[in-house]
Amino acid sequence: MPEYYYTASPTSGHEDRHFNHVFAGKVLRFCTDAGVFSKQHIDPGSELLCKSLPRDLHGRVLDMGCGWGAMTVMTLAAHPQVQMTMADINERALELAKANVAQNGMQAEALLSDGFAAIEGQFDAVITNPPIRAGKAVIYAMFEQAREHLVPGGALYLVIRKQQGAPSALKHLQTIYARADVIERDGGYWIIRCVTSPGQDA
Repeated sequence: MPEYYYTASPTSGHEDRHFNHVFAGKVLRFCTDAGVFSKQHIDPGSELLCKSLPRDLHGRVLDMGCGWGAMTVMTLAAHPQVQMTMADINERALELAKANVAQNGMQAEALLSDGFAAIEGQFDAVITNPPIRAGKAVIYAMFEQAREHLVPGGALYLVIRKQQGAPSALKHLQTIYARADVIERDGGYWIIRCVTSPGQDA
């Protein structure tokens, strides 16, 4: 399994990379390195997810498994009003995420966390490009833990490729959320929105 999947401290030699990316009409600057997911460019699934977020996104938003911060930065570019928290188990990725947020003139809380282990409080939305190759048991547990950290009526937004199990993931999500549906499809990627019950118990 690639080192960036659930590796706390990557041992890969450093390969500093820098590039710009246009999103929401803004030129965003990024730096990446070896030992992190999609080090050469923004993953198309991550970009599709951010493009699919509602215009009225608000409140506290958690980027779970943030990697080097691509989704956090894109979300803040399109929705500067939200309070972003980003979390990852990969120390190198989290340091890159903090640098990318800062160099784009943004602010976000950064948490080193194995899944939701270090996450406290509740969020209006959770976004994630889950570590599929970490296995179904790992990502399904993340989906259930996300529900516990959402406010009543809050939503989980995730991206999964059809050939990597999107249909079965959707069926599972429909058993643990009040509503789960596909809100966008493109290039084999599915964007799934899962909404908690307005009166759910946390």
